[in-house]
Amino acid sequence: NTNLKFALLMKKIDLFKDMQPIHRKFKVTNDVYNAFQICSGDMNPLHTDENFAKEKGFPNRVMYGNILNAFVSTLIGMCMPTQDVIIHSQDIQYKSPVFLNDELDAEIKVNEIFESVNAIELKFSFRNSSNKIVSKGRVQIGLL
Repeated sequence: NTNLKFALLMKKIDLFKDMQPIHRKFKVTNDVYNAFQICSGDMNPLHTDENFAKEKGFPNRVMYGNILNAFVSTLIGMCMPTQDVIIHSQDIQYKSPVFLNDELDAEIKVNEIFESVNAIELKFSFRNSSNKIVSKGRVQIGLL
């Protein structure tokens, strides 16, 4: 049984060896914003008060950066060559603010494969409609 399970895992990891970059569009809608606000309980005025955000030099309320983490979850849970995955770790850098109704193009691609522990490191980025990187990072997943 152990050999069979190992053989199945090896086949799953093979799915990532020639995986082409995956692109998916996301939009930070009012529904996404409200759902994240309710879920997180974060009422920081940078995210909730247009006047406060403008006083700080932004054109409007800045969307929660961690909304992008939720989008990364979608990329991992729904866009990989198998759904038999679990996130081990995630690192994200915010390069530019995201605003309500921004449309983002996400790209995720394999960076490194660790066959001995059935893990894959992926690199991801989010670009806004001006093709500017607003966020990037890495996520390590394990195969189940």
